[in-house]
Amino acid sequence: MPPTLVFVLGYLGLINLITFIYFGVDKHKARKGLRRIPEKRLHFCALLGGVVGGIAGMSLFHHKTRKPSFLAVYALASLVPIALTILGALYLL
Repeated sequence: MPPTLVFVLGYLGLINLITFIYFGVDKHKARKGLRRIPEKRLHFCALLGGVVGGIAGMSLFHHKTRKPSFLAVYALASLVPIALTILGALYLL
């Protein structure tokens, strides 16, 4: 496997894991009434490529799934890494 691909896959794995953990921690803090993780940080993680981890966190923790404003911005932030992935795949073909 080319070193660049190893780096990209490692990066995506890490950012998705971090995003997933953020959703779990934020849900825990919400239940305990503690200071929460800002929504901007969750959106930024999606923008950096943590889309899958965020969706997994939303699904598993049932967190932020009923807030239309959050979901709309998250969807928009998710378009950037998805588009970059498609462009990268097309470039490699």
